[in-house]
Amino acid sequence: MRSALPEGRAARGALSGLAGALVGGLVFAALTAGGAAGASAATVADDTPVTSIAGAVTAKGYDPDWESSPFPDLAVTVSQTKGLVAQGLKVSWTGGSESTPPTQQSGGQNYLQIAQCWGDDPENPGRPDRTTCQYGAFGTPGATRDGNRTEGSVAASDAALTTTAAGALDPAYTSIPFRSATGDTIASVVDGRRVPGVDVNTNPFFTQYTSNEIPWAGTGADGTGSTKFEVQTVTQSRGLGCGARTSDDAAATSGASCWLVVIPRGTADTGESANVSSGLFADNWKHHLAVKLDFRPVGLRCAIGAAERQLAGSELISRAVSSWQPTLCAQDGGSVFTLLTGTESDAATAANAAAGDAPLALTSLPYSGPDEDRLVYAPIGLTSVTVGFAIDRFPAQDGSASEEALARARLPLTDMKLTPRLIAKLLTSSYLDSLPYQADRGHLGANPRNLLFDPDFRAINDPEWSQQAIAGVAVADMLLPQGRSDVATALWTYVMADSEAREFLAGTPDDWGMVVNPFASTTPEKNPTGTGLTLPRDSFPKPDPVEVAATPNGPAAINSVTWRPYTNDLDSAAYATLRGDGLVLSAWDPAGNPPRYSRSPRNLPGTQAVISLTDGAAAEKYQLVTAALRNPAGEFVLPTTEGLTAAASAMTASGSQPQVRSFAPATDEAARAAGAYPLAMPVYAAASPYLGDAGVRSVYADFMRYAADQGQIPGVETGQLPAGYSPLPDSWRVQARAAATALENGLTAAAPTPSAAPAGDTAGISSGALPAAGSTSTGGSGAAAGASAGAAGAAPAAEATNPTASGAVAGALAGARTAADPDSGPLPAALPISLLAALIAAAVVLLIPRLPRRP
Repeated sequence: MRSALPEGRAARGALSGLAGALVGGLVFAALTAGGAAGASAATVADDTPVTSIAGAVTAKGYDPDWESSPFPDLAVTVSQTKGLVAQGLKVSWTGGSESTPPTQQSGGQNYLQIAQCWGDDPENPGRPDRTTCQYGAFGTPGATRDGNRTEGSVAASDAALTTTAAGALDPAYTSIPFRSATGDTIASVVDGRRVPGVDVNTNPFFTQYTSNEIPWAGTGADGTGSTKFEVQTVTQSRGLGCGARTSDDAAATSGASCWLVVIPRGTADTGESANVSSGLFADNWKHHLAVKLDFRPVGLRCAIGAAERQLAGSELISRAVSSWQPTLCAQDGGSVFTLLTGTESDAATAANAAAGDAPLALTSLPYSGPDEDRLVYAPIGLTSVTVGFAIDRFPAQDGSASEEALARARLPLTDMKLTPRLIAKLLTSSYLDSLPYQADRGHLGANPRNLLFDPDFRAINDPEWSQQAIAGVAVADMLLPQGRSDVATALWTYVMADSEAREFLAGTPDDWGMVVNPFASTTPEKNPTGTGLTLPRDSFPKPDPVEVAATPNGPAAINSVTWRPYTNDLDSAAYATLRGDGLVLSAWDPAGNPPRYSRSPRNLPGTQAVISLTDGAAAEKYQLVTAALRNPAGEFVLPTTEGLTAAASAMTASGSQPQVRSFAPATDEAARAAGAYPLAMPVYAAASPYLGDAGVRSVYADFMRYAADQGQIPGVETGQLPAGYSPLPDSWRVQARAAATALENGLTAAAPTPSAAPAGDTAGISSGALPAAGSTSTGGSGAAAGASAGAAGAAPAAEATNPTASGAVAGALAGARTAADPDSGPLPAALPISLLAALIAAAVVLLIPRLPRRP
């Protein structure tokens, strides 16, 4: 916490800071204005974030009949309305009334419904047309497009969509058709007659598995509430068509717009004793509120015939690359960069081979193969690995929950703390419900059902968690991505650096008696396989062989993967969490072709319970709530910009490659970084200067320069840095420009191999050599030089059953300059001159307080 300066010192303190910043800035500008040879002419001059404009609407300002609205003081805010893609939004409101939850007979009381609509009402320009709303898929009371009507309850504007009653057994029936953006219409009432066989709620354009509507969003006792809403583009919903291209102009920045619609529901519908009718019926629809949504055009916006260049590796930077791509290909001679996400080590190996088709590798860890590391590494991203969750309150009904807790039922929980040991439990199928219900789970002993029942979890979290009785399969583990990745290595390294987590994985019970799943134990004597699980590693295995046997001519077998499947990637895990989809196995469908276990539909807001492993950019994209993780300094920190910046300052160089740094939790630097988020991840663009095609090297170098300069301006427009990334420290940008220059100038196979920098020396870099990562700094946000990662470093231990790599990995391009080395200009002087500038700044700071005081 910063304390205020006494009166009279504030001005001198400000002048001191200004003087230091000015001197440092002048030195940095002198070193980088010209930059290394070949550096991009356009650099970031202003890092002021360019943010979206949130949408806001009130009942009084929008609804002509607001006085008769269920909530006359309702005010709704939408977190983002410009530059939208397929993502999540936060919808929050004030002025509501305390909600009651839905039942099997009614939709509840005093709640909101939210839907996405695509068309304008021809009779009310500037407002949405209810027939274009994606609504009704879940068939819950008060949330269908159609329904029987009581006598006298049909509004005049619904008459044309209603059949007349023909007796007590054949009441009047109203159906709101769905008019698709494709030009098709699904209608079950035409010319006053019911059309047989037509279901307006489940149709070719949306079903309960695809619809993004929210039938019930609850309000707290204080009249406020919030929920996450999935925004769909034409890719997810062709019936809505949002973001579809409306012109052939490749430079267009907007596609087809849509509406976000909020429908307030009070205590009962017209002519009914409860909320049982559609929110699209006229008496309910007339009080709707709407916000216009502007979308980016869907699809690639690059000139036909543009050269295609391959990027390969880290998913962590994919959202940023998607933002940068339209700007990069719009430049003269711009290229189309195709990103193939996958195992980073494979991408680095391909890049290091320097073959004609070598990709630009995107990686967080250095090349670790048997050959010499000949890559240059340009930092282009600083992001995080996160644990996202969507968990709604379900207070215990046994009398242990307070009245306040009971009143907040179905509202989302918004804070969570996790330790390395708790993450270890989630990764190892150690909670009972992480294994099939019908299987023999005796080897888990008396372990809790899921994370939320674990006394270890409840001991560090808000007491309200202890009043919940949330029994869900998807909170007994995390949704995890399949395959090998640097993310897995970083997470396991974080876990194994913690003594409590290591002991638990070795087989020592925690303080409450919970034990690790023995098949995941790192101790061979305690692991039924006789071989301990080797950690850290670059994957998330499910080693428990438990299985529910197949039934002849009946249900197929269920194993640990069938029960808790992997996601394709981190983004799909975040997307599933937004939707409340825990990928839970459902009933056996003997009529399927072929017969199979069916998929459970997502849980709607109010009943969600999902935990996932994802990344900072995906969590921001889908507006997930993320957990605070305990760092090596003992603090629980969220993946904010401040947390990432603090972690960057504590990152240390890899023992094998000084150009690459990481947050190594076992180091002294990490233990001193109180505000650091422990799963901060840098992303490097890596390529070999031995690549023979000078044109390809130049394109890759331009990508590095753009990503590290213009691409670091935060914002929602194309070309900017999306939320979930922290702008790079200045010293990282210096390294990126130097790497780009070294790559562009190139080397030949006949040239002497550059020698590695001396062990532990990341600052003494000779002329013409590439600086080690973070070896220079122009501010507190720069990464300080430090020791190697140590015992719990970045590289995963080799599996005892797998082949191991041999040979030493070479260091950075550092050492005495040869004729074949590229020229990096004045960059080698950056560190000594910066140190001199710091001394000058310190002297100025000392002199300023001695200036005469104003009487």
